Amino acid sequence: MTPIQKLGNIDHRKRISQKTAFGAFTLLSYLVVLILFFILGFIILNGAKAISWEFLTQAPQDGMTKGGIFPAIVGTFYLIIGSSLISFPIGIMSGIYMNEYAGKGKLVRFIRIMTNNLSGVPSIVFGLFGMALFVGFLGFGDSIIAGSCTLALMSLPLIIRTTEEALKSIDDSYRQGSLALGATKLQTIRRVILPMAFPNIITGLILSIGRVSGETAPILFTCAAYFLPHLPTSIFDQCMALPYHLYVISTSGIDIEASRENAYGTALVLIAIVLVVNLLANTLRNYFAKKVKMN
Repeated sequence: MTPIQKLGNIDHRKRISQKTAFGAFTLLSYLVVLILFFILGFIILNGAKAISWEFLTQAPQDGMTKGGIFPAIVGTFYLIIGSSLISFPIGIMSGIYMNEYAGKGKLVRFIRIMTNNLSGVPSIVFGLFGMALFVGFLGFGDSIIAGSCTLALMSLPLIIRTTEEALKSIDDSYRQGSLALGATKLQTIRRVILPMAFPNIITGLILSIGRVSGETAPILFTCAAYFLPHLPTSIFDQCMALPYHLYVISTSGIDIEASRENAYGTALVLIAIVLVVNLLANTLRNYFAKKVKMN
């Protein structure tokens, strides 16, 4: 076999290996999408039977086997908004400090390691900590503010890391050019770096909202009510929430069939809320991305 033929065989084997690898990756990608659609289809088929105007606008009745889930929907939004108001400013400012001001010393590496470890702590541990700190020590009691603070603590590591990575993706030439033109470091961050990194920062905020909206263990210890057929009137009141409501009617229902139908309906509403929030956030991210390109 001539050297040219050997090279041809090697190239042929490489092309086969490459096609095989790409085919495997494509198959796995389609498999993930198929699993997602299967789960969504299962929830939609079983939950659509329970969806009605009364189900979305009425309070639960008869041991939560009848009526609706309106207080749970409102409570979920309260917790999402409350935790976001706490975690977004703290997480974004912490990410800015870590990337723009802190440098590269041992302390910064230690903080990053602790942040990564904190993101791996089970949610039920956050719930126990929130119960001890916010409910007990600070005297908030079982309330929306206690649940929001607990969920905010749980989402902080994700927001900090995604903010830091978004800032790292901005080339240093923009910082140097801004400083060379006479801008201060704060002006550079506020008017140059943050607008460019904001679309990627929103990605972290979307992920944190998705995690917060579906958590059960933290609110179980800090704010969730088993049965509350009226809306809370202050941040120091308890509230119902869709994840905990779904858990309760799935495990403690008197009428098993009715509870199961309501459980699927509740799951469908929860998925729809997360989907709508993500779509709105993605629209906002695309808007800022286009604005950055235009500038």
